[in-house]
Amino acid sequence: MSVLAPPRRWRARLGWNLLGLLVFVTVGFPLYWMLGTAFKPAKDAIDPNPSLLPTGLTLSNFRRALDIADFWGPVGRSTVVSLSVVAIGMVVGTLAALAISRFAFRGRRVVIVGILAVQMVPLVAMIIPVFLLLNDLGQYDRLTGLIITYLTLILPFTVWTLRGFIVNIPRELEEAAMVDGCSRTGAFIRVVFPLLAPGLVATSVYGFIQAWNEYLFALMLLSQERQTATVWLANFTTKHGTEYAPMMAGATMMAVPIVVLFLLVQRKMAAGLTAGAVKG
Repeated sequence: MSVLAPPRRWRARLGWNLLGLLVFVTVGFPLYWMLGTAFKPAKDAIDPNPSLLPTGLTLSNFRRALDIADFWGPVGRSTVVSLSVVAIGMVVGTLAALAISRFAFRGRRVVIVGILAVQMVPLVAMIIPVFLLLNDLGQYDRLTGLIITYLTLILPFTVWTLRGFIVNIPRELEEAAMVDGCSRTGAFIRVVFPLLAPGLVATSVYGFIQAWNEYLFALMLLSQERQTATVWLANFTTKHGTEYAPMMAGATMMAVPIVVLFLLVQRKMAAGLTAGAVKG
């Protein structure tokens, strides 16, 4: 039995490695195809028999993407919207998660269930109510209206996720700080907040990605003059067809901020994703 055990473990390890490789290829192939198409000559991008390996590299698609419509304007608006959503969402979400995690109040369970229920509502079902509400408030075709809309979409996940992180931080640490003379606010800032930092980073990255990549509300709530980066990509689809190579070049440029952000915070994000996965 002991002689057969190592080969069995080896086969099991090999099976898991192959499964991991399959998942990596499945997830990474669309990204590889996007990059490959972005650098292909435009005629190769519409070849009915495309090659998996690039046969020629060119930067003309990126020049075409920058020339077909204003690029920096939509990117700047997307950056403002995404950063505003993250900043406001983290402040409000942290306070809400702290209240749900640390304080007992009437209707607490209803609030928690409501947070989960809100995330089950399809986005398409909210388009008309959100449009009418923003129109009545004078926020239609304004970035502030889009920021408010994104906050309603991202805050439930933010509160629920941060609640899991806060629950994992022992109350005794706050109580010890308060015994030493800290107020409740001081104990949160000096004790809880540093331990919560990985969770804040992970949740912030999620919120930024969601706000940066959102398309439906940006299309319906903003005019062509105030379009965001995701709506900007629609300029490559016209009545004459779709310019796939410049579109992939535009998508590649749009992905750069996300990749840079992830590389900057990947360690904190990995720690945050595992820190809140034990209980809560």
